[in-house]
Amino acid sequence: MNRPTIIDFLNTSVDKYADNPFLWEKKTDKFVPTTYKETKEQAHRIAAGLIKLGVKQGDKIALLSEGRNAWIVGELGILHTGAVNVPLSIKLEESNDLIFRLEHSESKYILVSGGQLKKIRSIIGSLPLVKKVIVFDEQPEYEPLEMSLKELMAWGEEYLKNYPDSVKKAAEAIKPDDMANISYTSGTTADPKGIMLTHRNYTANVEQALTLMTIPPTYRTLIILPLDHCFAHVAGFYSFMACGASVGTVQTGKTGMETLKNIPINIKELKPNLLLSVPALAKNFRKSIESNIQSQGKFVQWMFNTALKMNYSYNKEGYNKGKGLQILKKPILALFDKILFKKVRQAFGGELDFFIGGGALLDIELQRFYYAIGIPMYQGYGLSEATPIISSNSEKHHKLGSSGFLVTPMDLKICDEDGKELPNYTKGEIVIKGENVMAGYYRNEKATAETVKDGWLYTGDMGYMDNDGFLYVVGRFKSLLISSDGEKYSPEGIEESFADNSKFIEYVVLHNNQDPYTSALIVPNKEALKSFVKNTDPSLDWESEDAKKMALTKLQSEIDDYKKGGKYEGMFPERWLPAAVAVIGEPFSEKNGLINSSMKVVRGKVEKLYEDRLKSLYEPGAKEIVNAENIKALS
Repeated sequence: MNRPTIIDFLNTSVDKYADNPFLWEKKTDKFVPTTYKETKEQAHRIAAGLIKLGVKQGDKIALLSEGRNAWIVGELGILHTGAVNVPLSIKLEESNDLIFRLEHSESKYILVSGGQLKKIRSIIGSLPLVKKVIVFDEQPEYEPLEMSLKELMAWGEEYLKNYPDSVKKAAEAIKPDDMANISYTSGTTADPKGIMLTHRNYTANVEQALTLMTIPPTYRTLIILPLDHCFAHVAGFYSFMACGASVGTVQTGKTGMETLKNIPINIKELKPNLLLSVPALAKNFRKSIESNIQSQGKFVQWMFNTALKMNYSYNKEGYNKGKGLQILKKPILALFDKILFKKVRQAFGGELDFFIGGGALLDIELQRFYYAIGIPMYQGYGLSEATPIISSNSEKHHKLGSSGFLVTPMDLKICDEDGKELPNYTKGEIVIKGENVMAGYYRNEKATAETVKDGWLYTGDMGYMDNDGFLYVVGRFKSLLISSDGEKYSPEGIEESFADNSKFIEYVVLHNNQDPYTSALIVPNKEALKSFVKNTDPSLDWESEDAKKMALTKLQSEIDDYKKGGKYEGMFPERWLPAAVAVIGEPFSEKNGLINSSMKVVRGKVEKLYEDRLKSLYEPGAKEIVNAENIKALS
């Protein structure tokens, strides 16, 4: 049985496609290609430099950088030595986020971009295991332990002259089941889990993904998602590498905002054939298209909306489009496409065939919109523990609204809480088995044993299968929240901390279902708030509006204690803390069914009962805690 490593993938592609461009990067005024052969040579120089530094097989090397050639070649260099890459998100804050991951992974070396270097410099004193920090961008001066990538590659070049087979020998010693990455989940306390992904996890998932889609060697993609996530790894550069196709990265700006602004410009320049997306980006792209249409006057707007509606009724769910009398619309739709949608597609370079949507669930209305304008967004599903692709819609098989057809070979079953397998159309936990299932959580046997049982990965997500082999993911089997960029996180630790650390808060229920920010329902301790108001200003009557405003301001300060400058700063990432709060007047009790016999909040019932309040937390002005609804709740 052929079980290649990532190095085998690269070597095979270099043999077949040596002069094809693999990487595209724009540093100044245009995208410049790097061929497969050049990529391998650069990776060998980095690997040789690392070997000279003393890197051994199994060593952990962290990588913190914006997406760029050096990221991809850096990972390939690390892997050629038999070491393990620990990819880190640039969203991470220095405090707990970065330190925990670097300490827990036992990283001895760090590869970092110039833009992220200050984070490493601020914590390096707390990282005694780190022997060397390799900086991608030239610096005016270097601190102890730091060196440039340029210098490392010069070392590597020299080392290869003296020991020409050193990298080849190190790479040949790598086994398919050796670790390639430790990819950290988003933990709710200071202990996120390190997902161990092997070479074979990656190569197997690429093989599985390619049973759903075909990537010609002429294809280009621009990776607009963070490279540290395994979705960008598999659906991005490793799938493209396996097919001799090429990969561009977004031009790095001086700030994060500048980099974001480069995305639409770079898409037009590189003219990708396929893009990876998440719901937040899909919504932004749509907004941009619609505002452009609006700017062209009422007639164009009317024509665009008419064309959309007609396409929606013609396309249906994709697999059943153009059935019956709908076929009569085909010539009119072809005309609309020529005069309208073709121009819209120019914003994406004009060569884009389709998107693959990952991360969280993509609203079916958004899927219909992209399908109508001629660049379908095929929704997929997966999670990092599955390297990550489990299913996806594709040109071959698609049903809008579903999470797609299963990759093969892989087994999937839907189970109830007792682990019993359920029939089609019955909701339960999604459980999978295949070579894409992680090797476990690094240094966390307990969590591994809870998640992987007899080779089956229990995803924690809820879904069902239909009779045609399509998976529908409908929510969370466990209470994970999902942010707009697809990041999943568990709310319990934050909720418990708020209730435990504040005498003014009885219960908290956090909410985020692909929303722009996290919101919260809070049941306050009214008696504690009354005492606080009375002690602060004895002249204030509790029934007065001013007293309620003071109480609400106090509740907000309890939340702000977890933010920058607060006494619990750094305990949780700020992006998971509630940005808008609805105060609930009725206590949660067993009697009203909002808590169970073990005093745990019944999340589903709470969310259903307060559905309207949760919706209101995403309306303009909702981030102000002092509002009429919250004042009324304290009465």
